[in-house]
Amino acid sequence: MSTAQPALSPLTPRAVEIVSAARVLLEERGAEALTMREIAASLGIRAASLYKHFPDKAAVEAALIERGLAELGAVLYCALAEPGPVAAVLRAYREHALGAPHLYRLATAEPLARDRLAPGLEEWSGTPFFLAAGDPHRAQALWAFAHGMVILELDGRFLPDSDLDRTWAEGARAFAGGS
Repeated sequence: MSTAQPALSPLTPRAVEIVSAARVLLEERGAEALTMREIAASLGIRAASLYKHFPDKAAVEAALIERGLAELGAVLYCALAEPGPVAAVLRAYREHALGAPHLYRLATAEPLARDRLAPGLEEWSGTPFFLAAGDPHRAQALWAFAHGMVILELDGRFLPDSDLDRTWAEGARAFAGGS
């Protein structure tokens, strides 16, 4: 199992600018603001100009998701070097997701357009869960715990007096504790 990050889909310098502008829009105003017209306006160009670089909005979203998965994977691999890899991976996942909540939702709220992503990227970005958990089924359960906790936290679904740090720590303890 290689821990080398797969190469991302190549983008022209102008396409990189478009994706960067789309990311700013996404995080500032949410997915509903992520339109070709809004992206173009943020760059001071006409929407038609975007189609020279991306065939459609879904391609822009795929580029955002691809870069988000690469960032997440890099953060999670770094976390593996910390003591207590399960807790470290969970902490890194939470911080990354909460730090870019709209990108996180874009990447996880709908079925993933895997055919639009760099081959192997999704598996690579999730492999730290396997490396921390030591078993593919425990890794999936660990990721499901992390994802569920993040979504509930983003949606404000925990009671106001909930100690979420402790809840995350208890989850980490449960997953690190045995088979």
